[in-house]
Amino acid sequence: MNRRNRDAANRFAERRKREDEAPRLQTEVPKLDGLRLDLEERRTGAVSAEVSHIRRVVVAHAPAMFEVPCSDPSCQDGGHDLTNGIMRALRHGDEKFEGEDTCLGQVGNASCERVLRYVGTATYRS
Repeated sequence: MNRRNRDAANRFAERRKREDEAPRLQTEVPKLDGLRLDLEERRTGAVSAEVSHIRRVVVAHAPAMFEVPCSDPSCQDGGHDLTNGIMRALRHGDEKFEGEDTCLGQVGNASCERVLRYVGTATYRS
């Protein structure tokens, strides 16, 4: 296994460990029934998203932690921690919320600065 793959595997294992140790989403937001996150990532200054996907969260099993790795394979020590913004919205009972986060990793000698924009749609039990 080359160094880049080994580093990526180590970052994945560390993130998985943090997820396993995190409180459960259902415990933190008991009335939450469903959660969908629409994610778009782009380089700083780019008009359109380069990477986009939808994450449907399985509330019954999900950790109350929302970390998304940077999509640039050359980025070192980067990623997006969306936990605070998402959990604040969920605790307030927001059905629709959005935000963005800038990657603080490094690509070579430069800052990565890729921007991840998210839109969350939540449903709650009455």
